[in-house]
Amino acid sequence: MLKMIPLGGFGEIGLNMMAVEYEETIFIIDAGLMFPEDHMLGVDIVIPEMGYIRENKLKVKGIVLTHAHEDHIGALSYLLREISVPVYGSAFTLGIVTNKLREAELLGSAELNIVKAGETISIDPFKIEFIRVSHSTLDCMGLAITTPLGLIVHTGDFRINNCADPLNTTDVSRFARLGDEGVLALLSDSTNVENEGYTVSDQKVADSLGEIVAKSEGRVIVALFASNIFRIRQIVNIALKNRRKIVFNGRSILQTVAVAKELGYFSCPDKMVLDVKKVNSFPDNEILIITTGSQGEAMSALTRMATGLHKQVNIKKGDSVILSSKVIPGNEKAISSTINSLYRRGADVVYDKLARVHVSGHACQEELKLMINLTRPKYFIPIHGEYRHLVIHARLAEKLGLARKNAIVAENGSIICCDESGCRVEGKVPTGRVLIDGKGIGDVGASVLRQRRDLSEDGLVVVTMVLDEETGIVLYGPELISRGFVFGAETGYLVDDAQCVILEIVEEIEPGVDSRINLIRSRLQKALKQYFFFTIGRRPVILPVIIEV
Repeated sequence: MLKMIPLGGFGEIGLNMMAVEYEETIFIIDAGLMFPEDHMLGVDIVIPEMGYIRENKLKVKGIVLTHAHEDHIGALSYLLREISVPVYGSAFTLGIVTNKLREAELLGSAELNIVKAGETISIDPFKIEFIRVSHSTLDCMGLAITTPLGLIVHTGDFRINNCADPLNTTDVSRFARLGDEGVLALLSDSTNVENEGYTVSDQKVADSLGEIVAKSEGRVIVALFASNIFRIRQIVNIALKNRRKIVFNGRSILQTVAVAKELGYFSCPDKMVLDVKKVNSFPDNEILIITTGSQGEAMSALTRMATGLHKQVNIKKGDSVILSSKVIPGNEKAISSTINSLYRRGADVVYDKLARVHVSGHACQEELKLMINLTRPKYFIPIHGEYRHLVIHARLAEKLGLARKNAIVAENGSIICCDESGCRVEGKVPTGRVLIDGKGIGDVGASVLRQRRDLSEDGLVVVTMVLDEETGIVLYGPELISRGFVFGAETGYLVDDAQCVILEIVEEIEPGVDSRINLIRSRLQKALKQYFFFTIGRRPVILPVIIEV
């Protein structure tokens, strides 16, 4: 029996990770992360739960990466701490991975294997062919997986465009030939299934960006995803045409550009590239800055510019700022705040609601239909999207003639089984999300998030007391310290009354009672919560610190 088990990316944007299994062999497609949602206070990133991989680590023989976006490679360093297996991907993808593994101090222990489009690798009994697809970064691949049960096609993230650049096209003819060979199941990207028609041409975006730069009398600052080398190349060409110096600002952009240069995918005259430290040495109308921060990230270069914290670039009247990227769900407030801050400083801000400055890297409905028609699969499995995207994509396949029972809408953990009788979902494996906070992996759970939420909403009150162990007399305190709550001149009565509440509790519990300190703590917490809510309508976290001497 062939099994395909999504461990992330089904019913959500990000966390893309799937195990493909036959008998005693498993290989993994992608290992992605997602960025924290609003309620995940203090969390840096989120990765898939890897319990199934951990339990079957002896079966895992390899990891196959489709492209270099964080939602497909961001969890790789955490996965490689669990298993030590070869990693396969394109040159650009592994170039970005190399930097990540170096930072995680895992580079020396990782076996990275570069695969070109059209090449096939063998992870017995699987044969995996890499197929060039167009997306919003370099060297993106779809997969044709030959299995003992039949051919599986995995599109990865893709779109179908008419670009003349061979590095930015989808190999439509290869997908068509696979359809002629017979496809058991097609796993296809669902991210943009709600959008009708076709994705907009990259050339239209280039034309729009060119017009904006040509009209700008001051500095031009373009914020985008660091991985979008195609867009960076367009902007560099526009800068050269308008005789502007180019400034790359942001660590991730500098790393990505360096990888692309090393592989021969990107070039720029050295005399046109300017260090950000010299940006103020040239006239404003000769400067174009390519930077990070299009999602309003707290410490990104653009956010620091917008808040006046950037060391070299202070936003001023006459600057034109272009946000050339889509809005990732969950980042709307941060992006809106950044845009407002830029306007306050006098900049002209251009984003997708005002002009054609971004085009999606994901296929729209007509392209998705074309992929289904090219491959003509017996079974269709929508991947990469929220649950509604998967359902809509499955219905799209049904409209093209696929039998309803052959359109399989699965969720994370679903075991998609294929044997001689066909494909279906049979059972589930445990899945979930692991929260990464600093160097801690999974030590932040629901209870910690709940405590953080409580602290953020109503603050903290620390109660400090020292008691005589024999007599129970209060030797020091009770002292109340407030953080994020309220204790000031106008609310001094709260402290006085709260101290009376505490002293009454201490007097009620006589010395010698078993677990007296714990009893005082629990009653004190309950009484103060009730008191503060009754008097001021707030529920701060109460932290008693009681010492017996």
